[in-house]
Amino acid sequence: MTQRWKLTLEYDGTPFSGWQRQENAFSVQECLEKAVHGFCGETVTAHVAGRTDAGVHALGQVAHVDIEKTADEKTVRDAINFHMRPHPAVVVKAEPVDADFHARFSAIYRVYCYKIIMNRRADPVLHHNRAWHVSWELDVAKMNKAAKHLIGHHDFSSFRAAECQAHSPMRSLQRLEFTEHKHSPDFGRHIELWAEARSFLHHQIRNMAGTLRLVGEGKWQPDDVKTVLEAKDRTKAGPMAPAHGLYFVRVDYPSDFTKGIDSML
Repeated sequence: MTQRWKLTLEYDGTPFSGWQRQENAFSVQECLEKAVHGFCGETVTAHVAGRTDAGVHALGQVAHVDIEKTADEKTVRDAINFHMRPHPAVVVKAEPVDADFHARFSAIYRVYCYKIIMNRRADPVLHHNRAWHVSWELDVAKMNKAAKHLIGHHDFSSFRAAECQAHSPMRSLQRLEFTEHKHSPDFGRHIELWAEARSFLHHQIRNMAGTLRLVGEGKWQPDDVKTVLEAKDRTKAGPMAPAHGLYFVRVDYPSDFTKGIDSML
């Protein structure tokens, strides 16, 4: 009997071409599907909560696969991880779920974080490909003031990729806020942009981050972001922030999908 498994993934997006399987490029999806095949000998298709781009990282990405092999949660997790090596991706947690669970369509909430290291002249070598390095100071208070214009239910066409396949540009953004982690001056200032919503448009968070940086630099005023939002024109917004600062942090689901391992035996 086929069992659906919910797999919570962590990965360094640097060497991957993104989540989605592609010809002539190695993706997270291909890495996972090959690892599952190595574990159970079955050819599977992995479905995911959010199709991250090349270079984007994940702390709590969720995928699901259907397999016939019977095993407990620890065995599924550890066996897949064995076959993922040496690639920088792991299954943090494996859970059996009901057949109507879908990693993407069952999701009710997604959380992303965009990391920036600012006010540091030297390259942050220990954070290479892990954060956006901005050598000068950014005004976090002004960026947070500007971000408030984007919270709520809006047409986000100004922050949408041209190749975005979503049927509608309307999204409801619950949180968009910069937080700061204290470090010594030699390490620069570490700030994080937290974005929370049921779903996002393609490149939406990176386009918002790049636009808010213009406010932090003093090139734009906070109210300019409201004008850009209302323009519904991608060319009016700022440049897109690089992929390596973005992390898929968490995705939430209704609580009734997961079932205990005892129900499978």
